[in-house]
Amino acid sequence: MKYLFIHYPKCGTCRKAKKWLEENNIDFEERNIVEDNPTKEELEKWSNEGDVPLKKFFNTSGRLYREMGLKEVVKTASDEKLLDFLSSDGMLVKRPVLVKGGLTLIGFKEREWEERLK
Repeated sequence: MKYLFIHYPKCGTCRKAKKWLEENNIDFEERNIVEDNPTKEELEKWSNEGDVPLKKFFNTSGRLYREMGLKEVVKTASDEKLLDFLSSDGMLVKRPVLVKGGLTLIGFKEREWEERLK
């Protein structure tokens, strides 16, 4: 089973992560987060299986997050409401996201990826 690498091709961090995956011979399937946004079901599964709180999935430095004023909303919203927001637009999701089985990695931190994938 390949890793699922969800990314935004114009994102510099995503390009670094993809290059790292290729250099480390890690087999993955790509998915453009704008063209194929994660569904509520996928996000819930990745959150539960990877033991990652839904709040960690938000792209807090993104323009859309700021425009929607989600900083305060996310602090108190139900998981169902968080899933509604995240599944509504790929630009709200922090990227890249790498998933396989019970592993969910959000954002690219080379040291963490190295520890978790090797």
